[in-house]
Amino acid sequence: MPPLLKLILIRVALGMLTLFLVSIVVFAATQALPGDTARAILGKEAANKARYEALREQLGLDKPMAEQYLTWLGAVVTGDLGNSLVQDKPVTELLARRVQNTAVLVLIAALLSIPLSLLLGSLTALRRDGKFDISVSIGSLSLAALPEFVTGIILILLFATQVFTWLPAVSRVDPTVPIYEQLELFILPAITLMLAVAPYITRILRASTIEVLESEYVMMARLKGLPERLVLNRHAIPNALAPAIQVTALNLAWLAGGVVVVEYLFAFPGIGSLLVDAVANRDMPMVQAICLIIATVYVLANLTADILTILVSPRLRTGLR
Repeated sequence: MPPLLKLILIRVALGMLTLFLVSIVVFAATQALPGDTARAILGKEAANKARYEALREQLGLDKPMAEQYLTWLGAVVTGDLGNSLVQDKPVTELLARRVQNTAVLVLIAALLSIPLSLLLGSLTALRRDGKFDISVSIGSLSLAALPEFVTGIILILLFATQVFTWLPAVSRVDPTVPIYEQLELFILPAITLMLAVAPYITRILRASTIEVLESEYVMMARLKGLPERLVLNRHAIPNALAPAIQVTALNLAWLAGGVVVVEYLFAFPGIGSLLVDAVANRDMPMVQAICLIIATVYVLANLTADILTILVSPRLRTGLR
């Protein structure tokens, strides 16, 4: 079996194990929340003991915890995420457009942040301790220190309400209108997310590039008389990208779960705002489904980062041969 394929299979197996453990934690955590799902659904009618017991039996809440978990896990494996306890509709139906909105938002943020941060990280490393490097370092440290909601509020004041009125302050995406006709609603939330993750990628790439440029094999390549562009493209940048890919993957995975604050701030209809509503309404099937989606994104992002790290890093790629 090829070493790379073997590594991928090992990573996939570990990812499946991680998702299994996450499912246990998610199910146990939702069951441990205070209150009772049947009482939350019935409200004042919960005083009717017969209706209360009938609903508990209908929801399977009268069964042992282990049996409830196995029943739920079996349904999830087959693609059945259950019905929303609040809206009495399939969770997959309610999630479809929300997941699409969040996916487009994260994609736009990634397309903005990754090229920009890789460019800035490389340039600051090549111009180390210069004015450009110092300016970018101060700017990235300042942005990294700001919480997302502060950055979002500043952007709203600058571009939506006080200084300029170029963009909408609220991103209420209309589900009846195609997304490509509402892209202006994604701009401010995407820029907020970009400013949240780009500083970390920039600083990691700068540090790794400087470390590689000071390594012995880069010095040897220069002593051999190779052109500086060839030294950078063939020896320095590929090896410096490995840590940046790992950090980029973790940040993009964070975006899938870290959009809660940003979506709430801009009233954006994504999985983050839906998770807040589901927790407030004790809609357990919805909470469980969203948590599993976020965990799956983390596992896939880490798997992709591991593979890309090996493919772009000459040292690791050679070690698998």
